[in-house]
Amino acid sequence: MTSRNAHDGRTAATMGPPSAGCHLTSMGFAYGWPQLHSNWVANMRQLTISSFALAAVLLTGPALAKSEISLGMQQEPTSLDPTTDATASIETLMTANVYEQLTLVEEDGTIVPQLAEGWEVSPDGMTYVFKLRPGVTFHDGSTLDAETVKFSFDRAMAEDSANPASAIFEPIESVTVIDPATVEIALSRPDAFFLFNMASGKASIMHPDAIETNASEPMGSGPFRFASWTRGDRLVLEKYDDHRDAGDVAMERVTFRFLADPAAATAALMAEEIDAFPGFPAPELLPQFEADPRFSVNVGTTEGEVILAFNNAREPFTDIRVRRALSHLIDRQAIIDGAMYGLATPIGSFFAPHHGAYVDLTDTYPADVERARELLAEAGLEEGLSLTLRVPPFPYATRSAEIIQSQFAQAGVEVAVENVEWSFWLDEVYSKLNYDMTIIAHTAPNDLANFAQGPSYFYGYDNAEYVELWERIRTEPDVEMRDGLTREAQRFLAEEAVHGFLFQLPALGVARNELTGFRQSSPVQAAPLASLRWQDD
Repeated sequence: MTSRNAHDGRTAATMGPPSAGCHLTSMGFAYGWPQLHSNWVANMRQLTISSFALAAVLLTGPALAKSEISLGMQQEPTSLDPTTDATASIETLMTANVYEQLTLVEEDGTIVPQLAEGWEVSPDGMTYVFKLRPGVTFHDGSTLDAETVKFSFDRAMAEDSANPASAIFEPIESVTVIDPATVEIALSRPDAFFLFNMASGKASIMHPDAIETNASEPMGSGPFRFASWTRGDRLVLEKYDDHRDAGDVAMERVTFRFLADPAAATAALMAEEIDAFPGFPAPELLPQFEADPRFSVNVGTTEGEVILAFNNAREPFTDIRVRRALSHLIDRQAIIDGAMYGLATPIGSFFAPHHGAYVDLTDTYPADVERARELLAEAGLEEGLSLTLRVPPFPYATRSAEIIQSQFAQAGVEVAVENVEWSFWLDEVYSKLNYDMTIIAHTAPNDLANFAQGPSYFYGYDNAEYVELWERIRTEPDVEMRDGLTREAQRFLAEEAVHGFLFQLPALGVARNELTGFRQSSPVQAAPLASLRWQDD
């Protein structure tokens, strides 16, 4: 067997587990945007001048101790258990902070040990033997050992599993406890992304006695433990003093404030009520922070493909001519300029532009109203059609929706935009496929697998040829061969016009200058807190 203590995640970071990326893990915001855009921005600028200075005086409370931090977050999670809920913000809050996994994906995509201190892989890639770190305990002081690992995997692999990424466990044939510190995982077939997938929050090692309460009172083995959750307001984590690496953790207390409204997020930062907002929702407001010497601004990359999703199981989207026609009505740059203030990269398929296997397919369906009309006429829809666009409450989605509504109208396609709450979206769109179109960012890495999940997944897409292609990708051990297949998959999805592919979601962040340790880009949804510290620490 070959001994491994780390793994190069370059190409592993280009494929992976199905997820509902805000954001579905992500599943990674409704105000008549095109008409109100100019007035809103003008008002915001006036608010910046006249109100924020006063807010800074009136609202600033006592400064936090240097071992505490308050962070803004747009999407409040619906649960705190990533093994039962696909919401991306759960992974952001919990993965590598409260819950731990066998492996960890670094910011550069490298796979390193976490709960495992190392592993061995059989020559055929079918057997992994993980050696666990000694002395690992859950937050109640009980031991995390090989039996706990087996319990967590058996639960995820069960026929009645509620795990939203159960497909990443499908290749596993058996999990065997060798001794308290050693666990063997045998696969039924090679899986090129196995170690990468084991870093997912969906593969968290769970306390057997906390399964029923993790959704609201999580208990893990990470460097931070759950303290409190005031729904609609904040979530508080505290340092776990008995963690094996507690000496390297600077923050004693981390408070997450849930601020969905961009104006409220901006006011909280300016008033120093929060110290940072790693996923800042309003790109148009970044210049004022760039001009403020108290703050630093980051524009990085994410794995979040923003798509105009078509319900492929519902007419008229069962007709490829209609999907292609609608794709020709999309002017990506106009959407990026209007919804993201230019701070996004256009995409022509379902793959992140910063990866080496990326293919630029944005010219596959150039904006062409006349060609769109021709295709609609071929499909018997020369008189136009009416569609509903259900949009979750995220600015990138609501703003894009208003622009797309206007673009589609040029070819006689009437779009009724429905702005819905996140819980409604999860139930009606994601779970019940009750929609025509939606806009969502898939923020999980490796999600080309989504298109191989069949008609029950919320895309409603079912294509045996693509399923076979994905199987070749996930089992190909050679990096160059796998990259070639990845490019083939991107072209396949673009030709099929499965969705309207819009842009790659950027990682926008605002933080106090003295605060360091944030990831500048997001290869995965996890956002480790252990590295955060004030500069004088």
